[in-house]
Amino acid sequence: MDKQATEKKSRTESKSIFPGGVVGILGGGQLGRMLAIAARRMGYSVHAFEPQPDCPAGQICDLEINASYTDETALKKFADGVDVVSFEFENIPRSAIETVSGMRPVHPRGEVLHICQNREREKTFLHSHGFPCAPFRVVDSASNLAAALEEIGTPSVLKTADFGYDGKGQIKIEAGADATELWSRFGAPRGVLEKWIPFRAELSVVSARGTDGNTVSFPVSENQHSHHILDLSIVPARFPKSVLESATHLATRITEALDVVGLLAVEFFLTADNQLVVNELAPRPHNSGHFTFDACITSQFEQQLRAVCGLPLGSPELMSPVVMWNLLGDLWSKGEPDWNVILENPRAKLHLYGKSEARPGRKMGHVCVMANSTDEAIREIEEMKRRLTP
Repeated sequence: MDKQATEKKSRTESKSIFPGGVVGILGGGQLGRMLAIAARRMGYSVHAFEPQPDCPAGQICDLEINASYTDETALKKFADGVDVVSFEFENIPRSAIETVSGMRPVHPRGEVLHICQNREREKTFLHSHGFPCAPFRVVDSASNLAAALEEIGTPSVLKTADFGYDGKGQIKIEAGADATELWSRFGAPRGVLEKWIPFRAELSVVSARGTDGNTVSFPVSENQHSHHILDLSIVPARFPKSVLESATHLATRITEALDVVGLLAVEFFLTADNQLVVNELAPRPHNSGHFTFDACITSQFEQQLRAVCGLPLGSPELMSPVVMWNLLGDLWSKGEPDWNVILENPRAKLHLYGKSEARPGRKMGHVCVMANSTDEAIREIEEMKRRLTP
């Protein structure tokens, strides 16, 4: 039996961690906060490891450890106090995962994080397994970029290999662009050049996979962005059933191919002829899955908890059409927003993340509106926007 098969068998046979156990979270943002809420509700204790004090997750946790991800002593102290570890964002050094996983189970496994935190490795994985993704080339110089542009053509987009989110670290390239000038402006040592995909919509699926290999997926979300930041998630997505089934099937296959235990969010472009192209992967809860907290029998956060603790997965069934709206720091430009605008709607759910400073573009919270249809929910959110936007 090879090493990967042995590791997989070991995970499958691992004991469940029941309520009363201690869950550790690497990262202290809003995703960790909502995981902590789900865990506390089910009777778990929660410890967060986060470099910055008074983090959103730490406000909910039993213990918040503030130290660098390179502080091996602090990481070992953190691991010693928990039964299982998961994470809530990708930009965690692999060395930190290795330190913790030497003492406690970490889900998803470090190799999943290693693949998904780097666009070169992520695209290579997708391509090598036959999953649909945009044609791409890896570049590390102006001359490489010029050669790649000859092959890929324009329009295209140059993305940093590491540390990109919400449209950061990306340059769209049109015909006639100068590769030397672009590379100088790019400012990163390595990048991925991708063919520009004309798309009619962006979709995403959050899949969960347990230690027993069972996989379930949440309903497909239709996502609308503003300035590269998610604005609205609309569920059910307003596209043919065949498209939604294909997106769910692809997300399941990718989750299984990565041997994920925990969550995997798969973002797609939907082309004009209803073809799906995988854009990005995230091995954690996802912004577009926040609707599950209010509108599904099991939220993505409870599902993450169930998966990493070796419990049976819950039902992802949607109980109501729902639209989620991201609340960005821009809303605070003239002071605290008037939350009555949201709360006077009896089917609206307000979630604030406990962040002390509101900055433009910073995710401060979200609101979910349940309604008889997504069109009705969108109309109600648009009215909220009109009244709240400075």
